[in-house]
Amino acid sequence: MKIRNKPDGVLGIVAMASIIALSLSGCARDGAGQGNGSGSSPGITDTAITLGVTTPLSGPTAGPGTCTVAGLAAYFGSVNAAGGVEFGDGKTRTVDIKSYDDAYDPQKALSNFQQMVSDGVFAVTSGLGTPTNRAFREAAISQQVPQVLVMTGDPLFSDREESPWQLGFVPIYENEGAAFGKLLAESDAQHKVAILSQNDDYGKGYVAGFKEAIGGAANVSVVGELTYEATDTSVDAQLTQLAASGADVFFNAMSITPLVISSLQKAQQIGWTPSWFLPSNTSSPTAILQPGGAGAYPGIYSVSFSKAPQSPAFAQDADVVKFLADLKQYGNYPDMPAFPHCMWSYMVGATLEEAFKNMTEPTRENFMTALRDIKGLQAPLMLEGTAVDTTTDGQPAVSTVLVQKYDGRGYGTVENFG
Repeated sequence: MKIRNKPDGVLGIVAMASIIALSLSGCARDGAGQGNGSGSSPGITDTAITLGVTTPLSGPTAGPGTCTVAGLAAYFGSVNAAGGVEFGDGKTRTVDIKSYDDAYDPQKALSNFQQMVSDGVFAVTSGLGTPTNRAFREAAISQQVPQVLVMTGDPLFSDREESPWQLGFVPIYENEGAAFGKLLAESDAQHKVAILSQNDDYGKGYVAGFKEAIGGAANVSVVGELTYEATDTSVDAQLTQLAASGADVFFNAMSITPLVISSLQKAQQIGWTPSWFLPSNTSSPTAILQPGGAGAYPGIYSVSFSKAPQSPAFAQDADVVKFLADLKQYGNYPDMPAFPHCMWSYMVGATLEEAFKNMTEPTRENFMTALRDIKGLQAPLMLEGTAVDTTTDGQPAVSTVLVQKYDGRGYGTVENFG
């Protein structure tokens, strides 16, 4: 498995293997790099395919960002060790991954994409972040470079007309917000809700889904709503104001890990202990909830579609056992993953492999056709009741989530709020 990290940043705990350059020659195709002279797209030969990942490997979101590389490396490291992927055209290829640090900075992400085109990657995948993925979306469309199975719930990436070369992987923000709103609306008790959301498409999507789901529910009322900027270093003022609302439920659509931890701590300091809802990407038991003292609250809720290796319920699960072994051996990630992105990108690997197996031509166009024809795939680590389905326009590869409640160590699926 060859994993390459560009000089912009540090790969962190994901180690680089020796760099072996692919020899790409021939005529340019669609202005997006060099083909191999056999009618194929850039980044694919008869023996290998190259994928690029731009994601935060430094800065406050480096934890989940590093996981996006580690999980993908773990999956394809294992596949490569077994001989590679047999594509639909009859050729067996290994998978080469190049990683690039964008530090969650849109300008760096755009620069990384331009470098990936120069480096001759076949497709961009797995990278974390809405603003960073949006930064080069139009360039990817213009140059017809697949930007797929990325870690953003932005619905734009799953709109085939608006984004013909894109596809998201994780559920759109509205779906996550709606799942919690539905659970709350169906409860027997009266609830007052305070909302704090990131002032961008990320936060707006969560809130829109939540509000649509509660609709005119007589037992749920929103008594306070504020926003924060992703560049803020504190939300203490917002928390103090929202605490005065008397809300017993806090809907916190926040993507910045340090802010979630400090918010959990601050609310306790001012004596406000409502039930919380957190997005799936900022609800890690070990990296966020435990440092934040989440046990002080009556309930911390989130949503998921993947098995949690930290949960005793999955300690002996065959998927989890293999995943952890692959993560250590091929992803060079020896610790128990603190973020779900390690599991998500491992699932991305399985989804990409399924598309590769159905590719009858070594072209980006054929890849997109194969990718958009996956239905009912039980990728490793998926929870029962969820599956990969790329056939529905407007939805990402995974659109179903289950609401879960933190039990002090991990999460357990719940049927009712309370």
